Amino acid sequence: MLIAASMFKMLVAVLGPTMLNVISVHSDLYQLFSFVGDAGFYFFPIAIGYTAAKQFNTSPILGIFLGAIMLDPGLVKIVAAGKPFTVYGIPMHLTNYASSVLPILLSVWIMSYIERFFNKHITAALRTILAPTLTIAIMLPLALCVLGPLGGFVGEYVSKGIISFGQLGGVAAIIGVGLIGALWELLVITGMHLVMISAMITIVAQTGHDNFIILGSLAASFAVAGMSLGAALRLKDKKEKSLAFGYFIANFVGGVTEPGLYGIAIKYRRPFIGMMIGGFVGGIYAAIMHVSGYVIVPVANFMSLTAYVGGSTANLINGIISAAIALIVAAIATYIIGIEPKTK
Repeated sequence: MLIAASMFKMLVAVLGPTMLNVISVHSDLYQLFSFVGDAGFYFFPIAIGYTAAKQFNTSPILGIFLGAIMLDPGLVKIVAAGKPFTVYGIPMHLTNYASSVLPILLSVWIMSYIERFFNKHITAALRTILAPTLTIAIMLPLALCVLGPLGGFVGEYVSKGIISFGQLGGVAAIIGVGLIGALWELLVITGMHLVMISAMITIVAQTGHDNFIILGSLAASFAVAGMSLGAALRLKDKKEKSLAFGYFIANFVGGVTEPGLYGIAIKYRRPFIGMMIGGFVGGIYAAIMHVSGYVIVPVANFMSLTAYVGGSTANLINGIISAAIALIVAAIATYIIGIEPKTK
């Protein structure tokens, strides 16, 4: 699913106005490829609900159902409205779970214990009706009021903490850029990278450039590509190696980081460290060289380097070097650290 969705998103990026400008944003083909590509990531919690349920030895169908609840249009409208809402009288934190991972992962993990409890203590005659109903009934406040928002709370505080580094200036700001490069994809998983993006837009609007968030986020994107490349070179299984190369191409050409992030970093865990190292080093270099980003580019492929156009030639060159460092260091670090064997 990740490969298929990322290929459609890559075609939109390559053929659309951001690169070759072969198809118009108003064309049926552009719109078709856009919503097909987006669907694979928007409904990711449902897929995770299924695969997590199999991993935690609970009902895959209930896992899918729990993921669907988090993406239901009714809940989406409640979140968009921004008005207080309660679950059994418990205040619910308004969170958008589209494309998220941690909320459904934590929820299915807890659900596995609850479902097993009911399956064990409810008689066979009533189990079919009561076990799934009671399981979901108990999971509603846990998932929507506690486990779901948990990652968002953590991510929000991390985001604000990193931004405070930039406000200090000097060495602290340099370290802050490195931290953005290292932790950006973790923030993406929680959805709290939006806090960073909002700050980035404000900074660029006020000053015309940004020498903090753009540097780290671009380094992080290239670090994902580097991690995918390093994993592809290290993996021995032909199918997994082919997938990893596909993730690299989808990232570097199409600007789609999710396949590498979910298909390698989260799946194998160790490559996450290599990715973070690459993002940190690439971000640190850009900060030391006083690189500035002048444009907020809506893609994460090699075209994102045009964000550094607008200043001096040295600014662009050092921006490119920063991206190259992030990619190469992440690839080397991932290769050296190795790939954790896939859990059966």
